[in-house]
Amino acid sequence: MGVQLKPKSKWKKYSLWTFAIILVLLAAAFFVMFGYLSRSIPKTEGEIKIGSISADVRVNRDGNGVPHILADNERDLFIAQGYVQAQDRLFQMDLSRRQASGRLSEVIGEGAVENDKYFRTLGLRRAAEASYEAYSPEAKKILGWFAEGVNLYIKEVKDNGKWPPEFSILGYKPEEWTPVDSLTIGKYMAYDLGGHWESQAFRYYLLQHFPEDKAYELFPSYPEEAPYIIGKHNLNIEESFANAITPPEFNGSNNWVAAGSKTESGKPILADDPHLSLSTPSIWYQMHLQSPEMNVSGVIFAGIPGIILGHNENIAWGVTNTGPDVQDLYIEKRNPANKNEFLFNEKWEKAEIIEEPIKVKDKETISYQVTITRHGPVISEFAADSGKDTVLSLQWTALEPSKELEAILKMNKSSDWHQFEEALELFHTPAQNFVFASPDGTIAYKANGKIPIRKKGDGLLPVPGWSNEYGWEGYIPYDQLPKAINPREGYISTANNKVTDDSYPYHISHDWAQPYRQMRIQEFLKSKDDLTAEDMMSLQMDQKNLQAEEFIPIFLSETREPSSKLEKEALSALSKWDYNDSKDGAAPLIFNLWMKSISDVLFEDDISPEMRKLFKGQKQAVDELLRNAAKGRVSRWIEEKGGLEEVLSRSLSSAVKKAADLQGNNLSEWKWGDYHQLAFSHPLSSVKPLNFLFNREGRIPVGGSSVTVQAAANKEDGTVNHGGSWRFVMDTQNMNTAYHLVGPGQSGHPLSPWYHDQMNGWAEGNYHKTALNEERTKHTLLLKP
Repeated sequence: MGVQLKPKSKWKKYSLWTFAIILVLLAAAFFVMFGYLSRSIPKTEGEIKIGSISADVRVNRDGNGVPHILADNERDLFIAQGYVQAQDRLFQMDLSRRQASGRLSEVIGEGAVENDKYFRTLGLRRAAEASYEAYSPEAKKILGWFAEGVNLYIKEVKDNGKWPPEFSILGYKPEEWTPVDSLTIGKYMAYDLGGHWESQAFRYYLLQHFPEDKAYELFPSYPEEAPYIIGKHNLNIEESFANAITPPEFNGSNNWVAAGSKTESGKPILADDPHLSLSTPSIWYQMHLQSPEMNVSGVIFAGIPGIILGHNENIAWGVTNTGPDVQDLYIEKRNPANKNEFLFNEKWEKAEIIEEPIKVKDKETISYQVTITRHGPVISEFAADSGKDTVLSLQWTALEPSKELEAILKMNKSSDWHQFEEALELFHTPAQNFVFASPDGTIAYKANGKIPIRKKGDGLLPVPGWSNEYGWEGYIPYDQLPKAINPREGYISTANNKVTDDSYPYHISHDWAQPYRQMRIQEFLKSKDDLTAEDMMSLQMDQKNLQAEEFIPIFLSETREPSSKLEKEALSALSKWDYNDSKDGAAPLIFNLWMKSISDVLFEDDISPEMRKLFKGQKQAVDELLRNAAKGRVSRWIEEKGGLEEVLSRSLSSAVKKAADLQGNNLSEWKWGDYHQLAFSHPLSSVKPLNFLFNREGRIPVGGSSVTVQAAANKEDGTVNHGGSWRFVMDTQNMNTAYHLVGPGQSGHPLSPWYHDQMNGWAEGNYHKTALNEERTKHTLLLKP
């Protein structure tokens, strides 16, 4: 017996030694990696000689990592801004300019080729280059100073080898920064906030594949030109745009401003929370810039000088996306004898052909050409040359030269509404709803930007490109853009909703957000005359779901009695719900899955996944189909699926089954927050095991949804990846201090204390104060000549 035990004892002994050795090796690897990463954490205290500046520049970081840059002159201020942004966000800045320029393949590889082809076709960088030439000498100086600061940091890390970890992982080093890089990132934000070409393409697809009456049910309104346009051209929309990179559907925002007559302080209060992708690092970078010429605090996109949203000593402002129709698709007739010529007014016109070779990491360079007609780039063939005799080209305001940075710099120095509105005249794209407040009592609103006036057509569908009947004949005059100053209601709010009534003489858009956020904001603002900053923060975190309040009574009355015990329990839970999308409730899970399932029942069998990606108004269309059906109006989409009762019953079964698969068969244990969870993922975290380095361990359950004021849209798997990317509240009684939230944090370095320190705050609504007088300084860095 003793003889038999010896091999087992030896095996056990060797196993313990092997395990111990592995642990030691893992610990050693961890400490080596930790030490290597620690080297690249930016210096935030002490002194650094950076050269170039003319005098010492003080960079005071507060407890949330917000840099307060104090300089003796404007030149030193913007050099320091470029340097400090690069300290915290260099990889993000480089990735952003590469994405917008169509140069990701150079560092990522062939998986990014389609992405690069698409952005080379759009030509955001070409538009930025044209814009740079239009800038004033003063603005060019500022762009140059900012780029100089970025390059000072790039040179510093080249000399000391302390690269941010992403560069070491991907095995490349960034090129020098240029003024055009900053402008290209600005153009990318215009792309990210859209212009609705996808909706035009999708509507064209509907009319190609469905009877007109069925197709028109999914239109926001009846197209004036439909009989002329449809059925005459062989365009494969599905094939052309299967690989198109489209911005998130829910890019938008909330903002509002209350007059002193409705506030406890007697001064206006402003609130803003732009809804964009939630990722690591944040889209926004919070800063305070101070020199004799300006004293301004707020946020900016990493890679751009100035402050785009925030406040100075005299005014505060915020934006939401207006969402106007600023993109048009043109059906172009190609010359069968020369693929580079297109018909216009009965003559063949030569297109501009631009060579855009795409370098690919570890592969041969790909030859690529972009074809540009008189209307804009041909975008229907970026993935492949279809060889058809018709193509689609894109006209878009963002592809024209524009000078948004000029506007930003003037906004930063404005002291009243008159000066601020003058500055806005230069802010052309993306078109935004600006709200404004100042301690002199003024509250104001302007829907700003270049919004085209069409010769013919209404922006619903692609139009003929071979005739001068169509096209743009200028833009809505600046002094006729929608505006409100000190309205008698005592407040102004926007939430990507329709901004004018039908008496407005110009067309703005067919595509508006669902109205529920705006309805809830106004419901709240009307209810109080002693509003405080705390009330505004509470409203930004509000989870009341007015879509559920509208539709649950309909669902309960129109859904047939289910046979399943779990479905009966689900209906009972909905009947008792207070319509708050609380993370701890079962009803929000049931309702949100049910609404998604209704869309699937209606469209999944008839519209391909590629085309549903272009169906940007899908939720609005479903709402309208349900409203009409509940009122007894016939809908082919619903009738062909068996009628409203059948659609609701089938989709309820599907939703309850999914909930049970996710969280078990005990409905009392279901929670919205067990599915609906915040991640803030890093772009490299999809490559395992890099997720352990760049992403926070564990996700955070959160409430809200895509239709609540606390915007929290989620992916199919429940990951919350879209919402209030920055939250801002300011009572103009005190122009020194404002409340901010920048999730997940200020820094792009995974070992920085400010990397994910605002992630829980984002979920729970814990704001931080930022003051112009830097009263919370924790770290001081002196930049020296």
